[in-house]
Amino acid sequence: MRIAVAALDGLFDSGLSVVLDVLATANSLRDDAAGSPSPFEVVVTGLGSTARTGHGLAVQTVPLSDLGGVPDVFVMPALAVQAPSLVIKTVREHPLVERIRDLRDAGAMLAAACTGTFFLAESGVLDGRVATTSWWLGSAFRSRYPAIALDDSRTLVTDGQVTTAGAAFAHIDLAISLVRQHSPELAELVGRYLVTGDRPSQAAFAVPSLLAGTDPLTAEFERWIRDHLAEPLQVAEIARKLGVSERTLQRSTAAVLGMSPLDFIQEVRIDQATYLLRTTNRTAGSVAAAVGYQNVGTLRGLVRRRRDTTLSNLRRT
Repeated sequence: MRIAVAALDGLFDSGLSVVLDVLATANSLRDDAAGSPSPFEVVVTGLGSTARTGHGLAVQTVPLSDLGGVPDVFVMPALAVQAPSLVIKTVREHPLVERIRDLRDAGAMLAAACTGTFFLAESGVLDGRVATTSWWLGSAFRSRYPAIALDDSRTLVTDGQVTTAGAAFAHIDLAISLVRQHSPELAELVGRYLVTGDRPSQAAFAVPSLLAGTDPLTAEFERWIRDHLAEPLQVAEIARKLGVSERTLQRSTAAVLGMSPLDFIQEVRIDQATYLLRTTNRTAGSVAAAVGYQNVGTLRGLVRRRRDTTLSNLRRT
């Protein structure tokens, strides 16, 4: 399998190195995997012959025009940019965007992580597909790319010939997924050697106040929830207190957060419950009451459904 990994000026150093390290580890371990899968042919490519990372390191690259054929997979790691407005400014009319479309049309599989997913989105190759990105970029992504079904609760999404991954260290999950597509046995072996762990969801890491803060109404909604967290909360009543219709509040949370008002209330409750479990000695029942649940079983069930874990595990971690 021939894999071209893009390196642009200002790239996120560890994003590039993680992808290269995982693929190199797979090559070194392939003789120990069932069937001795064929090696990965990896080339670092770019718009020119060199790229300078976000930390100023020089990376030698093979220009895309000199690749000599279409790679099986084209990987777009993240850039070292955090502000959503700067991410969009970077990808808008970037010369790589048209090249990505050409690669898709030529049959290459595409993969990207974190801010790199914006390059795929800008090129249009994600239109009509399910994708993910960094949880803190979700609002900007939804706003600019409404034709994409964004599920930023997930760490990794594969839809057809395109794979997207979430926040920066999800480059590990992205690289492991490429190995898995080639050989599941080799991917298992690489994961064990590198102790990569399992991160199927980004939801446990998302910060509700940061998500809501990108929009005045959702920010006010989030503050109201926290100020009344121990009380029964009704979406219609909160909307009335905020001076908007329930439908307006629903539209706002869907556009900014990708979830319903009730789902967001539950996320805030889980967030505060997790904080209390990790920073106090309060009983599970006391924590449940503090976040609005008189029955601790309700909180347990919610944590199981939304985090796939238990209250005891949340306290331990």
